[in-house]
Amino acid sequence: MGPIEKVAIIGAGNMGSGIAQKSAQERFEVQMVDREQEWVDRGNNIVSEFLKEAEERRIFSPEQVEQIKSRITGVVGTENVDPSTDLVIEAVFEDFEIKKSVFETLNNVCDEHTILASNTSSLSVDELALSTGRPDRFVGLHFFYHPAKNRLVEVIPATHSSQDSVKLVEQYCKSMGKVVIVCKDRPGFVVNRFFVPWLNEACKLLEEGIGSTAQIDAVARSSFGIGLGPFALMNLTGPPIALHSTDYLAEQLDTPRYIGSDSLRELVEEGRLWEIGESEECDDDTARVISERLLGQVFSVSAQIVDEEICSMEDVDRGAKVGLRWAKGPFELANEIGVDEASRMAINYSELAEIELPEWFSTRVEEFKFSYVDLSIEGEIARVRLNRPEAMNALNVDLVSQLGETMEEIDSMQDISTVVFEGAGKAFVAGADVKFFVDKLREDSFKEIYEFTSHGHDVLNRIENCDKTTIALTTGLALGGGLELALSCDYRIGTRRTQFRFPETSIGIYPGLGGTQRTARICGVECARYAVLAGNFIDSSVAIDLGLLTHKVKSSEVESTVASLVGKKPDQKYTKKPLNYESEVVSFASDFYSDKNIDDLISGKIPPGYDSEDPVVSRQLKSLSRAAPIALRIAGDLLSDVRTGSSLEDGLNLELDRLEEIFSTRDAEEGLSALIEGRRPKYNSC
Repeated sequence: MGPIEKVAIIGAGNMGSGIAQKSAQERFEVQMVDREQEWVDRGNNIVSEFLKEAEERRIFSPEQVEQIKSRITGVVGTENVDPSTDLVIEAVFEDFEIKKSVFETLNNVCDEHTILASNTSSLSVDELALSTGRPDRFVGLHFFYHPAKNRLVEVIPATHSSQDSVKLVEQYCKSMGKVVIVCKDRPGFVVNRFFVPWLNEACKLLEEGIGSTAQIDAVARSSFGIGLGPFALMNLTGPPIALHSTDYLAEQLDTPRYIGSDSLRELVEEGRLWEIGESEECDDDTARVISERLLGQVFSVSAQIVDEEICSMEDVDRGAKVGLRWAKGPFELANEIGVDEASRMAINYSELAEIELPEWFSTRVEEFKFSYVDLSIEGEIARVRLNRPEAMNALNVDLVSQLGETMEEIDSMQDISTVVFEGAGKAFVAGADVKFFVDKLREDSFKEIYEFTSHGHDVLNRIENCDKTTIALTTGLALGGGLELALSCDYRIGTRRTQFRFPETSIGIYPGLGGTQRTARICGVECARYAVLAGNFIDSSVAIDLGLLTHKVKSSEVESTVASLVGKKPDQKYTKKPLNYESEVVSFASDFYSDKNIDDLISGKIPPGYDSEDPVVSRQLKSLSRAAPIALRIAGDLLSDVRTGSSLEDGLNLELDRLEEIFSTRDAEEGLSALIEGRRPKYNSC
C-alpha cells in the first residue's frame, strides 16, 4: 500500500466538488464522479466559479487556476472509476443504502490497494465499513463546509481499519493543509456532538419565551466569541440540516432533550428561515439565563466526549476553534469563566437534559491544563508532533516547556536512535506566540520574556546536542522560531510546499532562538544576511540551494527519506557555506550582502555598483526599508560575529545578552503590536 497520489470523489455536489477542488489545488490527480454528465458538469461549474472568485481576489493566478482545473477529470458512473486510484471518497447523500450501493460497486472496480472512505457527518463508520467488502481499507471522514476553505477534518477509523490505511488517509488530509482530529466512531463524532444540540437548545430558549432570535444570537456571539449566533448559522447552512442532525443524535444517544424543537420542525415543514429582528438588547437576567444554558450544554457534552474517549479535550477545543471558528474551545472557555462556574452550569444543564455528567467535571475546581506535544514510538524512531494547529503550532510557554520535557524523556530511551519532529496541520511551526511578547512588554515584564527565550535556548540546545539523529519534517511553513527549531536538528526534509522565513526584523526584533547563529553557520554569513536581515520568503528550491533544507523530496517520498536517515548523524552540520553556488539567489546574496556592502545596506543606502531600478535589488531595498532600524543593526552585528570564529555556544549567549537591548526599544512593542493588530508598523528612523 503506497502513498496516496490519485483520488476519486464520488458525488459532484457542493461538498464533493469542494473536496475535489481542494485535492486538485494540492496537486493530487482527481476524478470527480457522478451518475449523469449534467451532474459532473454542475460540479465542474461549481469549481470554476469558486476558482474565479479566488482569482479575482488574487489568491490564484490565471495560470494556477487552469492548472488546478486540469487536474480534475470528470467521470460519469462509479463503475468507471480508474481501478488504480489510491483513495476513493464517497460524498453522496447521508443515506446508508445509497452509500452501501456505491461501496459495493467500488469494491468490484478498484484494485486491492485502494482505500475507500466515506464523507459522513452522522452515519456509523463501522456499519459503513462492513458494507464495503474491505473493512481494513476503509476510513470515515467528516469534512467541514466549505472543504476548500474550512481547515478541519475528522478522521474516524472503523474497528477493522488497518493502521496503514488510517495513516495514509491522515497524511492525505495533512497534505491538503487540514487540521486533523482522529476520533472514535460515536454519534456526532466530535464537533457535531456538542454543536448540534447547541443549535437545538437555542430553539428551546426561543420556545420558552426566554429571548427572541435576535437576543439569543447576540448573547451567544458575546459568550462564545463568534461572528454568527445559532439562528443566523442555521439560516446559512439550512434549518433542515439542523433538524435532521439533532433528531439523529436524539435517537442514537437515546436523549429526548435533543429531539428537534417544535419551532424548528415547523420552520422546516413550512420551508422558511428564521426571522431575526434588529432588537438585540435584553436585561442582564435574560442574558445570564441564555448564556448559562448554552454554555452549560456545551460544557456537559464536551465532558461526555472526553469521558467516552472519543478524543482529547485539546481536540474538542481544536474542533470548536478550527471547524466552527469559535475564539476559544469549551475547555478554554471553562478556564476563562472559572472551572467551578463552568461545573455549576454543566450540572444545571445535565439535570435539565437528564444526561450524565462525568464526575471529574462536576467536582472539578482547578484549571484544565492542555498538552501541545504528542510523543509516539515506532520501533527505534520517536515521533514528536507539535500539536497546536489552531495557532499554526506557534511556540508559547506551555509548548516549549512540554517540548523540553519530551526531549528529556527521549534522551533517557536507550532503544531510540532517531527523533522526528513534525507539526500538526499546515505549518511546521509558524514562529513564537507574538501576543505573549506584547502582553509582557505592556506589563513591563522583560524578565518573563528573557526566561521564555532562555528556556527556548535550553530546549533547542538539547535537540542540537542530542546523541540521537534529529529530523525536522518542514513540509509546510516554518517561520521565525519554528525555523530556528528546525535548524537545531541534524536534517530538515522539505517538499514543494516548504516555505521558510525570518520575519523578525520587520516586527521590531531579531531571531533570538539561534536564528542568527545557526543560519550563518549553515549557509554562510552573506546568505544568512539575505535570510535574516531582509526577511525574504524562501521556497523549497532556494532553501535547498542555501542548505537550510538538507533534503527536498516529493510528499510521497517523505517517509522513505526518513527511513534512509535513521540512526545516521551528518558528517558536518555547519559548513558555513551554501550548498549550491550556481543558484541565482545564492550568487546574488553572496555579493549583495557581502562585508563591503553591509554598512550601506543597514544604513539604508544603495551599495556602489547596484541599480535601484533592478527588480531584484529593489525588492531587497524595499524589504530592508521596512525593517526596524535598531533590529536591523543588532541582527547585523550578531551575524557578523560569526566571522570572529566564536563557538556556537558563545554566539547563542550573545543573542541572549542583547535581548534586553532590543526589547527595551519602542520599535519592539510597535512592531509586535502592529502584527497582531493587522497594520503596518511605524518605526523610529535611527
